[in-house]
Amino acid sequence: MSDITLGRYLFERLRQVEVQTIFGLPGDFNLSLLDKIYEVEGLRWAGNANELNSAYAADGYSRVKGISALVTTFGVGELSALNGIAGSYSEHVGVIHIVGVPSISSQAKQLLLHHTLGNGDFTVFHRMSSNISQTTAFIKDINSAPAEIDRCIRTAYVYQKPVYLAVPANLVDDVVSSNLLNTPIDLSLKANEEEAESEVIETVCQMVENAKNPVILVDACAARHNVKAETKELVDATQFPVFVTPMGKGVVDEQHPRFGGVYVGTLSKPDVKEAVESADLVLSVGALLSDFNTGSFSYSYKTKNIVEFHSDHIKIRNATFPGVQFKPVLQKLNKVIAASVKNYIPVPVPSLKLTNSPAGANTPLTQEWIWTKMSSWLREGDIVLTETGTSAFGIIQTRFPSNTTGISQVLWGSIGYSVGATLGAVAAAEELDKSRRVILFVGDGSLQLTVQEISTMIRWGLNPYIFVLNNDGYTIERLIHGERAQYNDIQSWDHLALLPTFGAKNYDAVRVSNTGEFNKICDDKEFAEPSKIRLIEVMLPTMDAPQNLVKQAQLTASTNSQQE
Repeated sequence: MSDITLGRYLFERLRQVEVQTIFGLPGDFNLSLLDKIYEVEGLRWAGNANELNSAYAADGYSRVKGISALVTTFGVGELSALNGIAGSYSEHVGVIHIVGVPSISSQAKQLLLHHTLGNGDFTVFHRMSSNISQTTAFIKDINSAPAEIDRCIRTAYVYQKPVYLAVPANLVDDVVSSNLLNTPIDLSLKANEEEAESEVIETVCQMVENAKNPVILVDACAARHNVKAETKELVDATQFPVFVTPMGKGVVDEQHPRFGGVYVGTLSKPDVKEAVESADLVLSVGALLSDFNTGSFSYSYKTKNIVEFHSDHIKIRNATFPGVQFKPVLQKLNKVIAASVKNYIPVPVPSLKLTNSPAGANTPLTQEWIWTKMSSWLREGDIVLTETGTSAFGIIQTRFPSNTTGISQVLWGSIGYSVGATLGAVAAAEELDKSRRVILFVGDGSLQLTVQEISTMIRWGLNPYIFVLNNDGYTIERLIHGERAQYNDIQSWDHLALLPTFGAKNYDAVRVSNTGEFNKICDDKEFAEPSKIRLIEVMLPTMDAPQNLVKQAQLTASTNSQQE
């Protein structure tokens, strides 16, 4: 074909960057666009339960594959997705939000169409999204449309932020040259300014050479902006102790002999806190210094020798090098740093307890016991999602096997995020390697916000593990304020009936209340294989929580009550 429709062009371009599942919902302004998905070999339309869930799913998919897409309809659909899009923006996740909008003639005539505000303004929703998008495009001309599509895809991938792409219904079937598809979208980074880059590398090498007790601290953006390999090479080359933040969980191989644990300011284990804060040089890679990621900003370095490597700038002490990207800097630094560490003598790193104290089979389950147990049940290649609440804090004490991916939304912290994100993650995992397990830990309260997306998992035969931590309501909120307040209560559900209610045929649904029952499923070889969707209801005391969450809740309550 010499020409193809604009709608097909869009989805062919997405397929070229390895997007294979499109999330979203149909609406009358995007229906003709959705027809084009089925013309592209290897594409799947997920068909979500609602737009918010589709945005969460696109976020989870992107965290596994590097980029994702969702399609919503004008007004009512796109606005329902914005909470999820905002989370992707704050946490550096590349998502392409495609919106089917009314025809250009309808906009020009300011028709009083449904899904509008009734005032003839067809740009208001675009303006709303512009505040949580790296870039936007509102296509109005077929001639420039392919270039705009390419620009949006490149921007989402390179910057790892959402982009907004509005496609008018009347342009979907207009044609463009298919020859444009022969030129791949350029996803490479632009070169750093050579002089600034050289100064950064020279300064860092000098600081490393003078350091006696350096550490490396790795955060979420090391994963989002694809420098995991460079970070590992830095650790290997220097042999410095390496630590991660809660959001950086899974970025560093936790089986590496130089891995020292998770640093969360005052909420850290004492030996981890001492190791990081007594350092005379901190090499920080991809930091996102939010309150829950830093123990309410309780970092207490005893040195000013801090180098911050970011995706779009480098900061050394108080000097900032704007536009200097960390990926090429780390690649070049790793080639020359050996000479600067020749006199460094590696120090021991903190150890992590990986086994529980002996307990009888009838011992009631606790958060402390479960998260320690997970260290031995998880296996290489697992993708682990934890919900905002007890699980996001509990997973910190679990030691991940090699090549384990951790997904949590610590900065944006939208309760219910993890269920939608699990759909995206398990769809991506299936496309990459069907043997990879996707494991969700979600509270009974959080589950109620987005439970419908389990039906989409069942629809496509996806097989995640869904551990429902049943502690009778919003424990994280109870810890912060209102332990016995009615607003932290929820209606109790029959969790074991959820999978068949949503139409599952090949499934497991079990309830575990004590260590014997939990050990039994963990020892089951058949249970260890992702051959069916599984829901495991884990019964826990209402106020039982990881100790770091108890302390974080106290800090948060104090912050919320401050007058100045």
